[in-house]
Amino acid sequence: MKIPYELWIGSRYAGLTRSKGRGKKRDRFVSFVAGSSMAGIALGVAALIVVLSVMTGFQVQVRDRMLSVLPHIQLYNPTVQATEGLSNWEALAKAALENPNVQGASAFVAASAMLAREDVLKGVEVRGIDPATEGQVSELPEQITHGDLASLTPGSFNIVLGSRAAAQLGVNLGSTLLVMTPQGSLNPTGFSPRMRQFTVSGVFSSGHAEYDANLAFISARDAAVLFRDSGIAGARLKIKNMIDAPEVANQLMNTLPVGYIARDWTYDNRTWFAAVKTEKRMMFLILALIVAVAAFNLLSSLVMSVKDKQSDIAILRTLGASPVAIAWIFLVQGSLIGIIGTALGVGLGLLIAYNIDVIVPAIENLLGMHFLDPGIYFINQLPSQVDLNEVSTIAITSLVLSLLATLYPSWRASRLQPAEVLRHD
Repeated sequence: MKIPYELWIGSRYAGLTRSKGRGKKRDRFVSFVAGSSMAGIALGVAALIVVLSVMTGFQVQVRDRMLSVLPHIQLYNPTVQATEGLSNWEALAKAALENPNVQGASAFVAASAMLAREDVLKGVEVRGIDPATEGQVSELPEQITHGDLASLTPGSFNIVLGSRAAAQLGVNLGSTLLVMTPQGSLNPTGFSPRMRQFTVSGVFSSGHAEYDANLAFISARDAAVLFRDSGIAGARLKIKNMIDAPEVANQLMNTLPVGYIARDWTYDNRTWFAAVKTEKRMMFLILALIVAVAAFNLLSSLVMSVKDKQSDIAILRTLGASPVAIAWIFLVQGSLIGIIGTALGVGLGLLIAYNIDVIVPAIENLLGMHFLDPGIYFINQLPSQVDLNEVSTIAITSLVLSLLATLYPSWRASRLQPAEVLRHD
C-alpha cells in the first residue's frame, strides 16, 4: 500500500528511515539532531512524571497518617458542656450510622491542657475516647507500642501519650503526671487551674511527628469530669471514602438536631492541603520549562533541517509539490519527534515512578548515603503514587508544545522559492 510522500519524507527527516546512497551521511546528521530533540522531550516528560508522582506520594502518605489518628467527621454542639454532650453521643452516632457512607462511630471529648512532670511542662490536646469503639474510627489501637488502650477505663484516670511527648516528659509506663486545664476557680490567692493526677498506661506512635508530640488520650468519662465546664463533646465518625468527607458532612447536617454541627477533616487541615496543591502547581510550571526548552530545541533542529534540505525542497517544488505539501513534510517530521519523545518520556517516567522503592535504595547503596533520614522525615523510603490524570496532562502539554514548535519551520519551508535556491546551488 502506498503512503503519502509527505509522510515518507517526513519520517525520513525525523530519522525513522534512512536512504541508501550519497545522502546517507547527511541523514545520519539529521537523525542525530532529531534524536537529540527527542531525548530532550523524553527526559523533560519523565522528570515531570517522577517529581509529581513523588509529591503526590508524600501528600497521600501524610494524609493517611493524619487520618489514622484524626476522625473523618466530628458531630458536636459547641455550646454544650462536655458532661452534657457526652450523654448524647449515642443518639448522634445512631442517627449518623443510618447514612450508608458512615462505617463507625465513637464518643470523644477534646480540649487543650498542660502536662506537668517534675520541672517539665508541655501543652497538648487531650482527647477523651471510648477504647471499646475507638478502633471503629481510627487506627489508634494498632499504633500502641507500649501498654494497652483498654486501660483507659472510666475512673482509672490513666493516660496514653504519643511517643515524642513521652520522651519529652521523660515518662514510662506507670509514671504519674499532672494534667492541668485552663478551667479553674478564683479564690483569695488568685486563679487556680483545675488539675488531676494521671498514670501513664500506654504509648502510641502514629508516624506523624506533630501528633506523636502533641496528642494525649484518656477515657471519655474522665475527660468529661476534667473538662466539665467546657470542651467539645460528641461523636467521631469514620466513612467509607475519606475524600467524600465534605459531602457526607453536608448530608449529616440536614439530620442533626438544632445547634449541632458536622465538621470534616478537611476543615482543620485546609490550609496545609491548599499549600501542597499550590506547591504542586508551581512545581509543574517550573518543570514544564524543561519540556519547553526541549520544544525550543526541536524548533531549532527543524530550522536547521529546513536550511539543510533547501535543495531537496527546491527539487520537490519543481516536480510539482505544493507549498502546503512542503509544510506537511516538516509538520510530520516535528510531530513524529514530539510524539515519540513524549511516548518514551511517559514510559520512562512511569517505569521510574512505579519502581522508585527499588531504584532509590540501589542508588543509596551505591553512593553510601541516605536521601531520607527517618529521624527527620519519619519515613524510610521515598513514596510515589502515579496520578494518571497528571500523566495525561503532562503528555498533552508536551505534544502541544512540540506541535507549536513545528509551525514556524514548516511555514518557512513552504515559503522557499525554488529558483532562488537552485541559483545559489
